[in-house]
Amino acid sequence: MKAPSFAYAKPRSLAQAFELLGRPGAKILAGGQSLIPSLNLRLSSPELLVDITGIAGLSKIEILNGAVRIGALCTHSQLEKSEDVRKHLPLIAEAVAHIAHPAIRNRGTLGGSLALADPAAELPACALALDAVLIISTKKGERRVSAADFFKGLFETDLEPGEILAGAEFPKADKSVFLELTRRQGDYAIVGLAGVTRSAQKRIAFFGVGAKPVLVKPGSLEEAKSALPMPSADLYHTASTKLHLARVLLERAWNRL
Repeated sequence: MKAPSFAYAKPRSLAQAFELLGRPGAKILAGGQSLIPSLNLRLSSPELLVDITGIAGLSKIEILNGAVRIGALCTHSQLEKSEDVRKHLPLIAEAVAHIAHPAIRNRGTLGGSLALADPAAELPACALALDAVLIISTKKGERRVSAADFFKGLFETDLEPGEILAGAEFPKADKSVFLELTRRQGDYAIVGLAGVTRSAQKRIAFFGVGAKPVLVKPGSLEEAKSALPMPSADLYHTASTKLHLARVLLERAWNRL
């Protein structure tokens, strides 16, 4: 199928972007790796696509006061290749290597993944495990939202109409682990997890088990297993199968953390 007709604009500043987003039927375009397929399938039909890739300053990677600030337009490939990310956020570096295929990673962005909030996506779970703070630009300035409050449900976030996800700040962790199970390399995960240890506390975020990433902060392995909710079934796997797989990954992650 072909996408429905739409207008296109590429602002060069946040001020221009906010003006365009105030128009009826406007939608943000960043990497486009999820939006373009949904347009072609007629699952989305915006009147205006606002391409924010021309806005300077939204693809930086900076080290700030014990955290790593990553701009929303930073691509998965940039994250994968960044020395700073590999050194200070090995969880992110490991996770992005599992996202789809190189062609997708060359275009897909951090902000696009977080704002879409796909329950089977890797980066929202990483943000939740690391207790990241998401930075949202508005007409009135900037507001900051914790990852725990940002992800609301299935493809639902705290972003309001007319707002732009500008980036995220990820605190460093002492240890980290990323694991996922897929039918083939590059497929959506059947189930996966992102785990960190910080100041002797473990934070493990599961993806592919519900409408949004699920965080557990256990004191023991058995406590972690019992804290896992029953996952949602999908077309190929029952809820009990996914729960078993999640517990298998949990035990592997626990031994590494």
